[in-house]
Amino acid sequence: MKKSIFLMLIVCLSIAAIGVELVFWTAPNPLQEKFWKETVAEWNANNPDIQIKWSTIPAAGSSEEAILTAIASGRIPDISTNIFSGFAAQLIEADVLVPLDSFPDFWDLVDARKMRPIVEKWKFGKNYYVFPIYSNPIMMWWRMDILRELGYDKPPRTYSEIYEISSKYSIPNERFGTLVVMGRNWYDRWFDFITYYYAASGGKPYLDVEKARALFNNDAGKEVVGFIDKMFRNNWTAVDLGSNPFYTGVVLGGIFGPWEINQAKSLFPDVFDDIVITPPPVPDSYPADEPIYTFADTKGLVMFATSKHKEAAWKFIKWVYSDIEKDRRWMETTNLPPAREDLLTNPIFKEYMDGNPYFAAYASHVAYAVPPALTTKTVEVQDIMTTFLIETIMYGKSDPLSALSDSSSRVRKELF
Repeated sequence: MKKSIFLMLIVCLSIAAIGVELVFWTAPNPLQEKFWKETVAEWNANNPDIQIKWSTIPAAGSSEEAILTAIASGRIPDISTNIFSGFAAQLIEADVLVPLDSFPDFWDLVDARKMRPIVEKWKFGKNYYVFPIYSNPIMMWWRMDILRELGYDKPPRTYSEIYEISSKYSIPNERFGTLVVMGRNWYDRWFDFITYYYAASGGKPYLDVEKARALFNNDAGKEVVGFIDKMFRNNWTAVDLGSNPFYTGVVLGGIFGPWEINQAKSLFPDVFDDIVITPPPVPDSYPADEPIYTFADTKGLVMFATSKHKEAAWKFIKWVYSDIEKDRRWMETTNLPPAREDLLTNPIFKEYMDGNPYFAAYASHVAYAVPPALTTKTVEVQDIMTTFLIETIMYGKSDPLSALSDSSSRVRKELF
């Protein structure tokens, strides 16, 4: 009997010594891995009672596939990053996520990180399930060296200004005004139609997920499709522009994310210093004194409802995101803007911004970058946009307003 009690005591002491272990997955990206390796090591060294078992999301066709496989097999992590809005909606509807605003100090952390308006854009129903980590505003790049040769001292802002420079620069089948459509994949719609729509509408939503409605068949949507159509009909853009058309001068402008900065600097140094970064173009009627909104390529962190140690997991999340030094290190390590609104005003980021003006151009628009709609039908909706809106306009199969109306009706049926 005494021996049994002794063994039980040893077991209890062993469990106490081990404490809590949290399984934490992050994006399989070398730069993000570097950040998390250092961050988790720091936490584990100072928190022996709560240890983080960190790894990248297991190899699969995609991060989403790997996480869904883990859910099906019962190997769900406690916390995971690399969650985009459409996948978040899928996980929320499957009831596998913890609403982070259920923690009483959630909004304290949000306000400490200067991100309340950013977080508000991630609301699903009545709750907030995703903690945004970074936000990549999608911006327009212009070849200022060529624009100067054409007689311009600043890049175009409005559609009519783009028409003007395009008419001067374009030569059929040789060179064009801008890269207007990014491709035929569903995700390309984030970087053309949805980006243009956010700019034209002042950041208004293109879907009402709760009411199963498409909202983009409105004045802003009509302006956007008119712009796309006019560029194609006048041969100021084209379906196929070849490899690296921006750097080779085939186009004067194109849409890019901040990840393009390092590539441009290393591969096209002769062009790099002549790049000017601006928000996406807007209709002529857009007020000159209003900020221009754009699409946010953004991902966040979630906590899974199966976690047995939710308070410990929240403690780790708070530790990471209440420390502004970690946001600075994240930015310097990954070249991704933290989801904060004070990147240009907080002195702690000043040295990096001063030394990286192109990155600062992106940071200036984090506050005006809107994530995609939180819908489980992301792929289906954007496939419809591709087939019945973008491709229809590109190839002149229909007038743009008819294409807009048709695609809007099809999206509504898909959502309903």
